Amino acid sequence: MDINGASAIVTGGASGIGAAAARQLAAKGATVVVADLQAEKGEALAKEIGGVFLTVDVTDTDQIKAAVNAATELGPLRAVVNSAGIGWAQRTVGRDGEFDSAHDLDAFRKVIAINLIGTFDVVRLAATAMSRNEPDADGGRGAIVNLASVAAFDGQIGQASYSASKGGIVGMTLPVARDLAAVGVRLNTIAPGLIDTPIYGEGEASEAFKANLGKNVLFPKRLGVADELASMVVELITNSYMNAEVIRVDGGIRMPPK
Repeated sequence: MDINGASAIVTGGASGIGAAAARQLAAKGATVVVADLQAEKGEALAKEIGGVFLTVDVTDTDQIKAAVNAATELGPLRAVVNSAGIGWAQRTVGRDGEFDSAHDLDAFRKVIAINLIGTFDVVRLAATAMSRNEPDADGGRGAIVNLASVAAFDGQIGQASYSASKGGIVGMTLPVARDLAAVGVRLNTIAPGLIDTPIYGEGEASEAFKANLGKNVLFPKRLGVADELASMVVELITNSYMNAEVIRVDGGIRMPPK
């Protein structure tokens, strides 16, 4: 699928994997809407790649609709990347056996709301806009890539909410792809492993921590970089025969319990 002259939306696009995807989509000729809550970084990136920044909280349907409408004004919306998400770590049961020490239920709801429901909200609205596009030779009107995590399969101790949210993204990949086939929209999911993003911080201690994490990767024994994920995003969008797949990009790692 050719995205030259089309528009694209990348949620969580101001940094990390999202920013790398936005740059690579722009390099393919797409005008990218960088949808994020980090205004300073998002505006700088949008200026760099000739795109547009919009403040988007993926739990706010009206903000998502505004981003989709803005994208369609820039060109036919043919590519969407759902990279927005948060993490949370807490054991299901506390050490003292008290109800109040059990996993924070509001935190669980928040992770699901952002990572899973937010992703689906973007999918349903963006795909609706894509359904209005003129089809290409294959009948294709657009492509969507969701970002899950290897935690969907190898969730660690304390990752109940995060793994549940990412497992939900994996679980909806096939049924949603089947739904969207009727309007010529493809949907795939990437499950990243340990990726070197700003979440790990900066400095000597951070580098040592990342190096230690990298020892758990099968090969190569390092953290992945955002561009390695972004290249898979671009492949899933532009390769018209990729549909309904969940692809791990993880160096072969299988996460231990902790």
